[in-house]
Amino acid sequence: MTQTTAPGRPKRAAKPQGQWKIDGKAPLNHNEELKAADDGLNVRERIEQIYALKGFDSIDPDDLHGRFRWWGLYTQRAQGIPGGKTATLEPHELEDKYFMLRVRIDGGALSTDQLRVIAGISTEFARDTADFTDRQNIQLHWVDVVDVPEIWRRLEAVGLNTTEACGDVPRVILGSPVAGIAKNEIIDPTPVIQEIARRYVGNPDFSNLPRKYKTAITGHPNQDVVHEINDFALIGVEHPELGVGYDLWVGGGLSANPRLGERLGTFVRAEIAADVWEAVTSIFRDYGYRRLRNRARLKFLLADWGTEKFRQILQDEYLGFELPDGPPAHKPQDAGDHCGVHEQKDGRFFIGLTPPVGRVSGTILNKLADLVEATGSTRLRTTPHQKIIALDIPADHVDAFTSAVQELGLDPFPGLIKRSAIACTGIEFCKLAIVDTKDTTIEAVKQIESRLADHKGKLPKALSLHVNGCPNSCARIQTADIGLKGQLITNAQGEQVSGFQVHLGGTLAGFENGEAGLGRTVRGLKVAADELPEYVERVVKSYSRKSEENESFAAWAHRADEEDLV
Repeated sequence: MTQTTAPGRPKRAAKPQGQWKIDGKAPLNHNEELKAADDGLNVRERIEQIYALKGFDSIDPDDLHGRFRWWGLYTQRAQGIPGGKTATLEPHELEDKYFMLRVRIDGGALSTDQLRVIAGISTEFARDTADFTDRQNIQLHWVDVVDVPEIWRRLEAVGLNTTEACGDVPRVILGSPVAGIAKNEIIDPTPVIQEIARRYVGNPDFSNLPRKYKTAITGHPNQDVVHEINDFALIGVEHPELGVGYDLWVGGGLSANPRLGERLGTFVRAEIAADVWEAVTSIFRDYGYRRLRNRARLKFLLADWGTEKFRQILQDEYLGFELPDGPPAHKPQDAGDHCGVHEQKDGRFFIGLTPPVGRVSGTILNKLADLVEATGSTRLRTTPHQKIIALDIPADHVDAFTSAVQELGLDPFPGLIKRSAIACTGIEFCKLAIVDTKDTTIEAVKQIESRLADHKGKLPKALSLHVNGCPNSCARIQTADIGLKGQLITNAQGEQVSGFQVHLGGTLAGFENGEAGLGRTVRGLKVAADELPEYVERVVKSYSRKSEENESFAAWAHRADEEDLV
């Protein structure tokens, strides 16, 4: 027998993963070289002093395709390039000379003055485009680099910014959209969100992370910030001995390798929550894998370490003290999207509004600001579900307000499908997309609700339909009842058409299931875009016939026979 390794020879060292505390800071790929050469935050000066004056063609490629993201800017897809070209063209061949600009809104908190400024930027500089995202941001399109300094000036004059809205940085902090006003709130997370944003957003200590880093914080019992798919999350709980605080979760994320976050089993007092955020984020910065981009999220480190080791390193190396054990949060009792009319703890009302898959415009946003102010209110919140909530509406204005916003296409009382339909940007503007998402989903929702309008069978209490234009998961397809991943497929006539791979039965912690879980895929189950309404009708009616009493769609989809899902 041939011996491949000489006796006593030491094992070859594992290939370095780019972990700063273990391997040192020498860059192992171009992305890391780019960040080491110049902090992404520094590109703002070049945008203001060079690129905005000389125009798009003057932009250095490393700034354009890298550092611009630190200030919320991505080049958008050139118009007219079909989905079949997405994987075959180089980035510079796919991109237009215009940008998507992401306005950062930590916790989703907006005033009517701020909303008017965004609306004005949309109409003046972005061809009246505006989309609510599923991370509480507002995205604008068709932005010219020459206008960016003026856009920043207007945003910052009202307390808004685009700082680290994209890039390998701490992204926008998701927060409960009803923080501080909900009658059944456990703890108001607003002070924690504001403290983290004040201390760390734009801080060079955290502007070079291995990849993006997502945070979610809520004190609401309905767990309304999709905490299981964030790198760092705090969920409000009441400790039997220590009072009200937070349950800590780490390591969630979706994309091509989905993984739900895990509890560390610790109780975090509100006064140290920002310090704990700093410590967890520092672990990611110092120990996160940087060699391969597709393994550079915190979830991969957590998978290798496990929660026990992660907690020990957090306490020993970064905090310097032990966190007490804590209880898990209780199962949510209601949906966490806050649709409809709800009484606040002060007797006024908040009203959750659903635009079609987050799509609005500057014109609509300006009119919404008018309507909110006409009630005597000045506050709104964006949500992690592509919605917006009007706060502080007096009881005697509720009926008139709900009627008026419906005229704008902002639905306070959406139907079963429209309520939970989410779609990413899609091929209209995204360089990664293969198919259209926004218009496809808007039309599909109308048809599906029409098809089910007279259905006399059993319908689920809730049904989420999430549509993504590519294999990534900006629209959280793996956590939807029906998740659709865009791709080109061959139809029955042998033609290549826009379509979707189907994921079924995904869910986040909710009032129906109580536990989060990823959807299942059925081998070969793909649906053409124009056949989507028919397919959803078919699978919902299959659920109606064959599900058990009070069984959620997600639970049924995981146990159903494959023939019931096609």
